[in-house]
Amino acid sequence: MSRMNALLGAVAILLTVGGCKKEDPQADRPETARAFPRPDRAVSAPGANAFAPEAQRDRVNEAQQVMDMARISPGMTVADIGAGEGYYTTRLSVRVGPEGRVVAQDIDTEALRLLGLRIERERLDNVSILRGDADDPRLPKASFDRVFLVHMYHEVAEPYAFLWRLRDSMRKDGKIIVVETDRPTDRHGIPPTLLFCEFKAVGYKLGAFVVKPEINGYYARFDLAPGRPEPAKIRPCRASPEVAAAAN
Repeated sequence: MSRMNALLGAVAILLTVGGCKKEDPQADRPETARAFPRPDRAVSAPGANAFAPEAQRDRVNEAQQVMDMARISPGMTVADIGAGEGYYTTRLSVRVGPEGRVVAQDIDTEALRLLGLRIERERLDNVSILRGDADDPRLPKASFDRVFLVHMYHEVAEPYAFLWRLRDSMRKDGKIIVVETDRPTDRHGIPPTLLFCEFKAVGYKLGAFVVKPEINGYYARFDLAPGRPEPAKIRPCRASPEVAAAAN
C-alpha cells in the first residue's frame, strides 16, 4: 500500500507541475520582435489603407500638399510603406521622375499583386514592389531620401522594432514623413504626442508638425537623431497623453 501511495503522490506532483507551467507571454509576437518592448497601445486592424477615394483626395490636393511639404524633387529615392492601392506611389513616381526611384512596400500580398498590375498598366518604370514584415520594413540599407508612412502607422503592431530597423534604410539626411489622424490607435489614428514619443524612443527627432484639416489629419516629419538605443534600452511610451507629452 505504501508503494501505491508513493506512486499516486508522484503522479500528483507531476500533474501539479504540469498544471503550473506558464505560457510564454511573448508567444503572440514574432521572434524577431521579442528583444524590443511591447507597445502600450491598441493596434488597428489592417486593411484600411484605402483611406478615401482617390478623386476625393485629389480634390483637396492631398498628395501634392504632402509632397511639397516633404520637398520631394526629381531624382530622389522614396519608399511608400503601406502603399495599398498606390495613391501615393503613383504620384511620387511622377514627382521624382525617370532619374528617381520609388519602392512601394506592403505586408499584404494581394494588395501588392493589384498594385503591380496598376504599375504595369500605367507604365511606371521607376517603381518597384517589396513585401515587408510586421516588425521589419525590409528596405535596402542606406537607400532612401524620404520614407512615407501615410495613414498606416496605427496598424504597426511592433512599432519599436519596425522604426529601429527602418532607420537602417535611411540616407544620412533622410526624412520620415507621417500623415495620420488624431484619434485613438484602435480607430485608425494616433494622438500626435504618442507618435512623437514612440519615434523619440527609437532615436528620431521631430522636424516638423502641421495640422492639416483639409486632408483629415496632420503631417509630421522626423529626422535622424544622433545614436540609436539598443533594443533592451528602449523605454516604451504609455498611451496616456500626459505621459507621452512629458516624454517628448
